Amino acid sequence: MHTVKHWFNDSLIGQGLVVFGLGVGLNALLRHDEHPAMWLVQGTVYTVVAMVAVVIRRRRTSRATGASPDAIAGLDRKIRHHEVPNDPEERAVMRRLVDEHLGKMERGKRWLPFWMAFMGLIVVAMFVLAATSGGSLLFPLAFAVFMAAFCAWILWMRRRSLAMNRGMRTALRERG
Repeated sequence: MHTVKHWFNDSLIGQGLVVFGLGVGLNALLRHDEHPAMWLVQGTVYTVVAMVAVVIRRRRTSRATGASPDAIAGLDRKIRHHEVPNDPEERAVMRRLVDEHLGKMERGKRWLPFWMAFMGLIVVAMFVLAATSGGSLLFPLAFAVFMAAFCAWILWMRRRSLAMNRGMRTALRERG
């Protein structure tokens, strides 16, 4: 199980298979009236878009830290598990990676309230549309609950990621 988990974390093929399976499964669940070939085509499109985004993100991070794109996933895993590398070069790369992550979060902090307000505006707009069209308020209510949970999850993951990266920065300073 441990090896499979690492394979899905490190391998673009493994991540692509997960995205493809989720895309086909969600299409089959939500669009059951369409032909199954369309599920596969749409799942493939979702997979290509997601994998291009992952490759671009890894290459940008690779340029900023000096690590190879393949090593980024392993270093991120070490940050999550709070494993400080013994090799001084790897520690230097991890220092730059932690600084890159923290810098991205600090830059994104400025826009976070606006994104949260925008999501709230979407929820309010759905309630207004449902109320003015005479439709049921059940879907907007369910959407509002989903959006509230999604926003709470975003804030929780951001706080957790900040704590992990700050903890790793401290551990790397102590280690030298």
